Formats: sequence, C-alpha cells, structure tokens
Amino acid sequence: MKKLNKENLTGYVFIAPAVILLVVFLLIPFLLTLGYSFTNYNILKPGEMKIIGFSNFLKLTQDTVFRKSIINTFVFVILVVPLQVCLALGLALLINRKLKGISIYRLAFFAPTVLSLVVVSILWTYIYNPNNGLLNSLFGSFGIGPFKFLNDPRTAMLCIVVLSAWQGCGFQMMIFLSGLQDIPLHLYEAAEMDGATKIQQFVNVTLPGLKNIAVFVSLNIVVSAFQLIIQPMMMTGGGPQNATMTIVYEIYQTGFRYNQMGYGSAMALVFTVIVLVISLVQNKITSKSNED
Repeated sequence: MKKLNKENLTGYVFIAPAVILLVVFLLIPFLLTLGYSFTNYNILKPGEMKIIGFSNFLKLTQDTVFRKSIINTFVFVILVVPLQVCLALGLALLINRKLKGISIYRLAFFAPTVLSLVVVSILWTYIYNPNNGLLNSLFGSFGIGPFKFLNDPRTAMLCIVVLSAWQGCGFQMMIFLSGLQDIPLHLYEAAEMDGATKIQQFVNVTLPGLKNIAVFVSLNIVVSAFQLIIQPMMMTGGGPQNATMTIVYEIYQTGFRYNQMGYGSAMALVFTVIVLVISLVQNKITSKSNED
C-alpha cells in the first residue's frame, strides 16, 4: 500500500507542472472570459463594471462587422486549405528525387516556414505595393495593370491567402515527403509492370498511400487558419472596408484597442463554440479515416 501511494505521489509530481500550466493559461482565462462576457467591463474603467446579462450576445446579432469577420475567416479557411495542401504535395513530389543538390531545394522551400510572420507580412506588403511593388512591376513589363491588390476589397483577402499558403506550405511539404518515402517501391514497380502511366501511379498508389497524412495536414491547416490575425494586422489593418477583418483580429481590437473587454469576451465565447464544433467534426473525420 505504501509502495502504491509512493508511486501515485511520484505520478502526481510529474503531471503537476502540466496541470498547473493548464489551469493558469487555459481554465482560469476561460472562466474569466465567461464571467466578463456578461458584464460591461472596460479595461480603463474597472470600477464601473456591471452585470448586464445577455446584452453583449444580443448586440453581437446586430454587429455587422463581427458577422463580416466570421464570413471572412471561413472564406480564408476555404481558400487557403486546398491551396496550401496542393502546394505542399506538389513541392514534396518535386523534391522526392535522388538528384544532386536536392537538399538545397528542400532548404529553400522550407525556409519561409521558419521566418517570422510579421517579417513575411511586411515583405509581402512591399511586393503588393500598388505603385512600385514587385508584382505590379512584373505585370507592367507585359503591359498589364497596375493592380491595387491589398487596397481592393475584392482582392485583399486573396492576397493574404496566397501569402499564407506560401509561408506555411514548407512545413506540410516535409510531412508529405516523409509519407512519400514510406510508400513501398514495389507498389510502383507492380503498377509499372501492369502498364500504368505516371498519372495512374499517382492516382492509384501515391494518393491512397498519403490519405491519412493528407487528412492530418488538412486539419492542422484548418486549425491555424482560424487563428488568422498577424497578416491582416500588419498588411491591411482589417480593411479595406473590413474585407480582411477576421474573428481573432476583431476580438483583439474590441478588447484591447477599444477597451470593451466584456463585449470582446462575448465574441471570444462565440468563437470558442465555433472552434469546438469544428473540432468535433475534425475528430469524426479523423476517426473515419483511421477506420478506413
């Protein structure tokens, strides 16, 4: 019994740091957010905080900017996930070759992933510059443009999608590469002996072999995409005309720029519910994929 208690105590000691971090950085903030969402809490006027019930949530139903931020976030996710997955898979197929100097290309394709998103966003802001940016200079040499890019509500979010896919695909490329190298070579040899073309080998051997990895990569990109904030913050400030305003950025602005922490907490709770539903769907997809 004493030995059992000693073993239990040792286990508690080992898990204590994780539990403490979980309580301090997850449970307590969540409870505070839940409490503040029913108040008119203002950061600069904490003494005037009052309980206002569901007023913040009722206000959200009439908040056009918040609705726009939800739509923008889903548009970003819908566009960036397939683009980034395709880029990552394409690059993985490209570098999955035994060629001299291929490691240099792997490093070059992976490099943007380790760069700060703030730095990358500033860099691409200059590339998208409507006056003397790199893209407009390139298009101008063909007599096309100039385009407004980030200053046009119709193209601003698309520009951020392209940047995000370029910056993040290097990491997923390495995951796909490891999956490609795990596919047995004899499957390709057998398909080739049966007269299968390269395209048929890709469809019937490569894609089935990467199925679970593709699901994992896609779900990771979805999670990251819903947290979009740095790119619109640094490049557009949520504009033009709120075309790039996202849920997380709107929560940040409401709580810390306009000091409406109570209203921002209500937004955060709605966002939590959205993420929870998406997580449940993801778990179901993952479970189904593992069963197959």
